Amino acid sequence: MELLDLTLQQAHEGLKKKEFSSTELTKAYLAQIKNEDQKIHAYLAVTENLALEQAEAADKIILSQKEFSVLTGIPNSIKDAILVEGEKCTAGSKILGHYVAPYDATVIKKLKKQNAVILGKTNLDEFAMGASTENSAFGVTKNPHDLARVSGGSSGGAAASVAAKEACYALGSDTGGSIRLPASFCGVVGLNPTYGAVSRFGLIAFASSLDQIGPMAKTVEDVKIVFDAISGKDANDATSTDYKFEDEEVVLKGLKIGIPKEYFEKGIDPEVEKIINNAIKKAEEQGAKMVSVSLPNTKYSTACYYIIAPCEASANLARFDGIKYGLSSQSAEDLLGVYLESRGAGFGPEPKRRILIGTHALSAGYYDAYYKKAQEVRELIRQDFKEAFKKVDVMFSPVSPVPAFNIGEKSNDPLSMYLMDIYTGPVKLAGLPALSLPAGKVGKLPVGLQIIGNYFEENKILAVASLMEKVLQLG
Repeated sequence: MELLDLTLQQAHEGLKKKEFSSTELTKAYLAQIKNEDQKIHAYLAVTENLALEQAEAADKIILSQKEFSVLTGIPNSIKDAILVEGEKCTAGSKILGHYVAPYDATVIKKLKKQNAVILGKTNLDEFAMGASTENSAFGVTKNPHDLARVSGGSSGGAAASVAAKEACYALGSDTGGSIRLPASFCGVVGLNPTYGAVSRFGLIAFASSLDQIGPMAKTVEDVKIVFDAISGKDANDATSTDYKFEDEEVVLKGLKIGIPKEYFEKGIDPEVEKIINNAIKKAEEQGAKMVSVSLPNTKYSTACYYIIAPCEASANLARFDGIKYGLSSQSAEDLLGVYLESRGAGFGPEPKRRILIGTHALSAGYYDAYYKKAQEVRELIRQDFKEAFKKVDVMFSPVSPVPAFNIGEKSNDPLSMYLMDIYTGPVKLAGLPALSLPAGKVGKLPVGLQIIGNYFEENKILAVASLMEKVLQLG
């Protein structure tokens, strides 16, 4: 039995049957990180001491109790924008290079309550701004399927850690596609929950009306287990809800699946389109009904997203000024100098670009023309989805127009990088849940099918994804 190949559910069964201990499982993952991660660079920090302490504590619980949580004793990785008390949290930026989290994020509290094991903090685009994890101040995370390719972003380290068997599951965050895109590129399952389904308390903010924490894992079942553990109302996050998620009984026969026609127009790689069309055909063979739907305002979504997200980033990142958090200039002669020098040295090119865009769009005389207009377009995008969901149960689309691209290929062309969000961004602007499911490969590069659901219908899209997982039967 190869410990690293076990799914979360299988690992839980193995612990239950005392086939191995949490300490053995944790040591197997730590050894894998030691052997493999210098090539991939999924981790920014490995919390070996914490992991072994948590594994020992989990083993005591497993020995003394017949029933224990599915997450007990199972090792995970955490995106380095989510606070773990006493551990460094950099958000992939030099400005927070030495920042140590003073408390646990709510999702971490929930995992600790279930005696999960935290292996370390994973790499990301700086402040979660990017689609490739090339914007990290601490180096690129490579795709485990092809080391010359990107892992996707911004949760590239989280996805790569699962794909490279360096964690059983991971927590990432999604602002414009940052869970689904790397999940697609790395061939794992990634869920972006409904906005408000999971607490954001303890997540370093990028764009507060878009950010959402979610799970990534080897299988749909594993993702559901983690989502159930981390979702729910939190008094520390006013945007979180206490929605009661009921299990959904779903069959493909008679299921109405929406195919957004705007998602299959020019720009999609023919090989990616072939894989998505194959998944659609397989669902049809099981009796699902395909319904063509229109999301006419999709064409404005990238422009809309790249006004709203930078505006919110410019406000959120104002707190990193060299006074209270992180890097602080010691050579400045006055307060303004501290601000300018600290931010100038601490932020990388992408956060600077987005802060400038956001500050400009929010400035007097431009607010109405840009930010207010973008919010109005956002409402139109939301209405498009609302209308479409009157006719269908879920929607199928690509996650990305292309498979993982070469490292450096889009670095000097921010606009082509921004277009990577073309299928994931509209979903975020509407606040809907969506999942990336491995659907096939172009050569050795994985391609994800995006399954989009209506508000708080995570269990429906998870049930559909579980059925599709069996239908596609990818080895």
